Parts: sequence; structure tokens; C-alpha cells
Amino acid sequence: MKDIALLWGEASRTATRVRLHYYVKEGELFRIRKGFYAKSKDYNRLELATRIYTPAYVSFETALAREGVIFQYYSQISIASYLTKEIIVDGQVYSFRKIKTSVLTNPIGVENLNETSLAIKERAFLDTLYENKDYQFDNLRSLNWEIVFEILPIYGVRSMIKTVNQLYLQSADH
Repeated sequence: MKDIALLWGEASRTATRVRLHYYVKEGELFRIRKGFYAKSKDYNRLELATRIYTPAYVSFETALAREGVIFQYYSQISIASYLTKEIIVDGQVYSFRKIKTSVLTNPIGVENLNETSLAIKERAFLDTLYENKDYQFDNLRSLNWEIVFEILPIYGVRSMIKTVNQLYLQSADH
């Protein structure tokens, strides 16, 4: 709603609300969720994922599957956030996973593409290990290990360093 008020140059929240209601009623806008609107039902779900609770970025299985690091299909969208919560919006499951603030707000390895904050595969790999050190990855050869080791210190977890080193050695063997 704030974005729309800025776009329309509306100072009054009431006027913005009235105009939004009118456009929804006329079919010009689609109400996705309270405070979130789109021009059509064909909106960018990844963009919405990062706007529901901010700060946030798409990571974990969603980013790993897009980059071919894991081969399993996950219909839910996984997001790194300041809270753990699962919600359903317009039939889509959004899985928010809490990650410590110092990691969440560090921009290294997070790209902003088409109004969406998305972890690169190396950051998503580390986020996943941060959450689950025993996670099974399918294709670690596609990772740029220099980038992995560059990002690793932001987590500040000694046991993670050991796990990453073991996975690096395993991926080099294949």
C-alpha cells in the first residue's frame, strides 16, 4: 500500500484505500493479501515473498533448486527472514525461516533482480547448512568454492567451517 500511495502521489491513506477498493472492484487490481496488490494474477511470487516480511531474501531449497544444487522439486518458496512462519497466499506456500540478524542483513551473496532479493547458490548453500548441517546436496560441483569461503565468515559458526571443508573435499574427489 505504501508503494501505491507513493506511486499515485497520495498523502492520505484513506484516499489511497478508497482508490484501491475501487480498482479491485473494477477488476483493474488484484488483492493478493491485506496491503498487497497486483495488476493481474500473474504476479511475481518471489517478489511477494521478499515483501511480506522484511528484511528477507529467497534462499534455501528455492534458490538451490533453481541453480541445480539440489534436484528435488519443492513447491513452497523458502525465504530467509527474521522469523519462522509458514503462510499460504493465493494457494502458494511461503516458508519463512529465521536466520540471525547479522547474517540476514549482510548483503554478500544476495542479488537484487526484478524487485526480488535472491541468494546466489553459494549463499543459499551456506544458509541451508546453517539451518541443517546434515543436509544432503545433489550437485556441489556447480558451487564456486572461493565464493563459499568468502561468505562463510558471516555466519560465525565454527562447526560450519568444519562441515564446509568436509563437503569441499568430498566434491573435489568426484
